Order: sequence, then structure tokens, then C-alpha cells
Amino acid sequence: MITTPFTRSFDLQHPVVLGPMGGVAGGRLAAAVSNAGGLGLVGGGYGDVEWLKTELALAKELARRPWGVGFITWNISEAALELALEARPSVMMLSFGDPRKYAATIKAAGCRLVCQVQDVAGARLAQEAGAEVIVAQGTEGGGHGGARATMALLPAVVDAVPSTPVLAAGGIADGRGVAAALMLGAQGVLMGTRFYATREALGHDQAKQRIVQGQGDATQRTRVFDIVRGYDWPAGYTGRALQNPFIERWHGREEELAGNVATEGPAFWAAAADADYDVAMVWASEAIDLIDSIPSAAEVVEQISAQAELRLRSAAGLLE
Repeated sequence: MITTPFTRSFDLQHPVVLGPMGGVAGGRLAAAVSNAGGLGLVGGGYGDVEWLKTELALAKELARRPWGVGFITWNISEAALELALEARPSVMMLSFGDPRKYAATIKAAGCRLVCQVQDVAGARLAQEAGAEVIVAQGTEGGGHGGARATMALLPAVVDAVPSTPVLAAGGIADGRGVAAALMLGAQGVLMGTRFYATREALGHDQAKQRIVQGQGDATQRTRVFDIVRGYDWPAGYTGRALQNPFIERWHGREEELAGNVATEGPAFWAAAADADYDVAMVWASEAIDLIDSIPSAAEVVEQISAQAELRLRSAAGLLE
């Protein structure tokens, strides 16, 4: 078993956290990860209150161990925050924005604050806000993120906030990635795409199959899916998705797309409802080369942790 100050503090059996993927990391998936000894986080995303009511209730009902919820900081609403805290999660994770506005409310509710950052300045801001854990997210990750790569960003964040546990995220999908992150100073990892391709994830089966069949060099960072959906993301954040004809058509023509949202938007949402992923996006990490099956979430937690432990034990053999 791998233990770190983070796993001991959060009463975890494995140093693995579920990335709170909006629309994918529902209550059933979060509970499965937590029950397997990791930390499951419901993906609060853009704060759909009706969706949250259902998924938070599921997590609360099914989880036998600590669980949490994550939000997009710049878009969080008071109603969504209040609803989440009423469900009494152990952890709340904020990503993409200044967490100081909400930190006091979250901590006053007895909820532990985790902040995901994409640069060293963000890590220092999260520490100032009182984050108990900081996630250093590299650009290799699926979905929204920044520009810095995990392997360089992670140790820089560890050095910048030495008194705060740091987790690694971005491009990690097997035990080798976990072992590497631990060697770079992380106390655990947060994974999204690997859990997207699990049986409990809310994503459509066709999306999961595309992840299993895809390759990392067929992913791309882009703004086109935010534009067509009408989401005004702050500068510096793009989303990594599997390449498809929609990206090929519009990437590099963002201003033109913005001017055609009245027609392209309804077509996009119709495609998403029909699981037409030639138009709709599948957020995916560069690490999809390492994903070749759709197991249960518990199997992922256990197998990746075992792989990481084996790698760490075998590393001693490299020394004379």
C-alpha cells in the first residue's frame, strides 16, 4: 500500500482522486471511487442545480467513505454552492479562478478545500485562500486546462508551496504515471479521462469507445466547443478533446464561429443529444494511448495503485 501525508489526512487507502468531470463524474462514479479507497468527486461543472440534486443525493446514498464535489470557480453560483454544502461532502474542489471568494464559506461548513491550479502563481493564490490540498494540472489533461506541462509544473508547484500537499493531474492514466508523480514530489494524483472510460461514468458508451480506440496525438486544445456552447471562458484556458470534423472545420476560425452561433449552436446541441461525436466533443487526455478497456472504477483504482507500488518497489533495483 502507498501512503502519503495526503492519504493519511484524508483517510484514503490509495493516492487516487477522481477528477470532477462535469456531466461525467456523477454520484455513482464518485461513490465507487471513494468506496474503492480513493477520493471520488462529483463534477459540479457549470452548476446545473437539478443535475446536482440527483447526483449529490446518489453520492450521499452510495458512498461509505469520504467523497466530495468540484466546481468551475469562475462560474459557480450561490445556489449551487449552497446545495452542494447541504449534501455534507467531505471535500470541495475549486478549479479555474480565484478561490478566495468562496473559501471561507466552504471551510465554515466543515468542508475541506482543494484547489486545482495551472501555474505557480495560482498555487500561491490557492495557498493564500487556505487550500488544504493543491492540484497541479498539466496541459496534457483532457477538458479545460492551461499551457504548462505536468512534468515541469508539478515540482515547481511543490517547491512553491512546501507546506501544502500537492497532487498531480494531466496525462496520468496508469500506475507508471502515479509513480512518476510521487517521485516528483506529489502526494497523490487526480485522474479524469481514465475514469471517463469506466462503467459507472455518465458519459455515453460511444464516447467511452472513442477514448478506448483513440490516440493521444489525435487530441487537441481548442476554444471552439466553448464558443459554440456559449461559455465565455477566461483567457488562457482551452479544452483538450478528441479531434473531429467540427474541430477541423472551425479551429482557427473562432471569430467566424462566434458570429454563427445562432445556427451552429442548435445544431451542436442536437448532435450532443444524439451522441454524434463528429460534431459534439469528447474531452480526452493525451494519455488515452494507455486506456484500452472500460472496467469498473474500483478496478481502475486497485490496478493503478498496484502498478504504482510495483514500479516504486522495482526502482530500488536501479541503484548499485
